[in-house]
Amino acid sequence: MIQNIVKKSLLVALLAGIGVTATAQERVYAIDARDVVARSGTGLCWRTGYWTPAAAAADKAGCECDKDLLPKEVCEPKAAAPTPAAPAGAPAATTKPTGEKITVAADALFDFDKAVLRPEGKAKLDELVAKAGAVNLEVILAVGHTDRIGGEAYNQKLSERRAAAVKEYLVGKGIEANRVYTEGKGKHQPVTGDKCKGNAKTKALIECLQPDRRVEIELIGTTKK
Repeated sequence: MIQNIVKKSLLVALLAGIGVTATAQERVYAIDARDVVARSGTGLCWRTGYWTPAAAAADKAGCECDKDLLPKEVCEPKAAAPTPAAPAGAPAATTKPTGEKITVAADALFDFDKAVLRPEGKAKLDELVAKAGAVNLEVILAVGHTDRIGGEAYNQKLSERRAAAVKEYLVGKGIEANRVYTEGKGKHQPVTGDKCKGNAKTKALIECLQPDRRVEIELIGTTKK
């Protein structure tokens, strides 16, 4: 606790020293007196404690700072023309954050109707932690989903608990908590379509709907040099 307070105090002092301000209700990035976003030594934007992917999408600097984390339509409303090939001998482009989207079946992470990680699920997340260690990690987004069996409110909570369980495990493996964002989509984004018939909670239907019981994890970072 004391160490966290000291870190926060140092950050506040640093930002104050370079004349940085942040308006919680309007901006989710720290800005200086020129209304320019403050950046770290590696070029990453300083975020305020109010930063979330959704809030970043509404901030005018969101596409400048976190384009790879925002929906494509937010930053690229129209298809851009193909970028011409660089002339021979031209300097290489600066490395930009890249994302890898991983879909982990909930049957590997959880038992049906549960949000407690199974051993197989922990092994899958260990693989993710290893991948995170191989890049300069920016953020991990974990989105939980359920099948259609059960009520809407219940499934929403279940999807959130599954995403939270993933975050708790990743943090326990050394991932910084403020780099893991969770969200639950309930049963609103099934991938099975109309393949599975009926609504009765039968063994056959539960097995058919397995692909819908999933956690989508997106890892964003830059390649280590």
